[in-house]
Amino acid sequence: MHTDVIDTQHLIIGSGVAGLMLALKLAPHGKVLIIAKGQLDENATRYAQGGIASVLGAGDSFAQHVADTLTAGAGLCHAAVVKKVVEAGPAAIAELIDLGVGFTKTEAADQTFPYHLTREGGHSVRRVIHAEDITGHELLRALIARVRAHANINVKEHQFAVDLLTSDKYAPNFSANSCFGAYVMDRSSRQIYQIRSRKTYLCTGGHGKVYLYTSNPDSATGDGLAMAWRAGCKLANLEFMQFHPTCLFVPAAKNFLISEAVRGEGGVIKNAKGVPFVDHYHPMGSLAPRDIVARAIDLELKKSGDPCVFLDARALGDDVLKKRFPNIYATCAAYGIDIAREMIPVVPAAHYSCGGVIVDDHGRTGVDGLYAMGEVACTGLHGANRLASNSLLEAVVFAQLAAQSAVATNQQPTAAVSIPAWQKGRAVPPDEVVMLAHAWDEVRRLMWNYVGIVRSDKRLQRAYDRVTALRLEIDRYYWDYELTSELIEVRNLCQVAWLTVRSAMARKESRGIHYTIDYPEKNDELHKRDTIIW
Repeated sequence: MHTDVIDTQHLIIGSGVAGLMLALKLAPHGKVLIIAKGQLDENATRYAQGGIASVLGAGDSFAQHVADTLTAGAGLCHAAVVKKVVEAGPAAIAELIDLGVGFTKTEAADQTFPYHLTREGGHSVRRVIHAEDITGHELLRALIARVRAHANINVKEHQFAVDLLTSDKYAPNFSANSCFGAYVMDRSSRQIYQIRSRKTYLCTGGHGKVYLYTSNPDSATGDGLAMAWRAGCKLANLEFMQFHPTCLFVPAAKNFLISEAVRGEGGVIKNAKGVPFVDHYHPMGSLAPRDIVARAIDLELKKSGDPCVFLDARALGDDVLKKRFPNIYATCAAYGIDIAREMIPVVPAAHYSCGGVIVDDHGRTGVDGLYAMGEVACTGLHGANRLASNSLLEAVVFAQLAAQSAVATNQQPTAAVSIPAWQKGRAVPPDEVVMLAHAWDEVRRLMWNYVGIVRSDKRLQRAYDRVTALRLEIDRYYWDYELTSELIEVRNLCQVAWLTVRSAMARKESRGIHYTIDYPEKNDELHKRDTIIW
């Protein structure tokens, strides 16, 4: 059982790499509480295969990494943020190594830099440091060990943040909106209680589950994004959902990615006839930026009617595949695919949002005392299309920047605002749970069909009309019935879907990940800007 109110100096909502690194940075300066929606290691970081992009090897430079990032971002990256993150990269990697992250070593004769670097789509050189093909898993292993050992860090698993506590709701002064923590539900008892904090940090990840086919875990329902929007934060660039080109096309595999590094090491995307085709769309062929490759696959499937394309990694050989990609090799083998002798069936899937809660260059939102970092945030780094393996870099760097800001600033004590205990009012236990299951399925299907890789005004309008209706239906259900995890997730999913469609409708051009057949060209005069909604 919980008390009605828990007090802490720092509340971190989410337990991916951004949240864990942030906790370690804040812990020397005060009490930190991390709440995780599931187990501490069940988040999108866990499934990150490729690695972290940074300038580490000979022949690379900050200028090259910046240029590659800006090119991928199709004119919408914030150049100052790109420069800041890229230049902070080597120190961030060194710190991760000091924390015990076991990156893969190289066998090359030159040992001036002892770690193996791979290359991924959009990168001009090898600069992605990795831990075999399970980089995210290794990051979590090392960071969780440090977090659990720190006396100033408390962890509560299976806790679901319901809504943020803000002064606008409980003590408006019209000059500033401040965050004082969150209402949280214990998922086992369904008890809802308050966590009051001096500073609150959204590290909740993305909203890939808004799409039917996604590489994201089931927890990626846009909870932080929806909470921030309800609290009054501005959002940006939600139309830029990146579709990873190579998700394993085996229904039982559900959301297993074939890392971009397989292409970086020489894998080639081919059609069902075994013919490469991506080079018809871009000179970098299979190593083109993700938006180009995903759209090329989508067009190829529409032309052929085939259910999937294939990634051919056979030329790498059995020994290289087993050593360089042991997890991918073993997983495919478990589904009856010998990747040393057979091509891998793949399709695009929703993977990463380049938009999110607007933050400044230290992770601060427009609500005092509220920060956001990781995929839930829009920092300006990714622009209209994220460069591969820049996301983990961004999470680690912004954890450092946010901690610096939080420690350097003071905030009024949380006791200054009186916030009532959670009241369920006239809400009764839920009856027709089938409505939630239906809404969950419907919103994800219509987002995939109408707001997917290729869009049009007609498709977006259909999506908007239906998502608007679904959102209103779920909101009525929310106020009539007692809360469950399923209800909170479906409500958040519907709200984020609605916000995403609004963003896509506002961009009357094609840029980066956002492609519409009604406006197939870029329009710098009208649309070389962020899409901001609130």
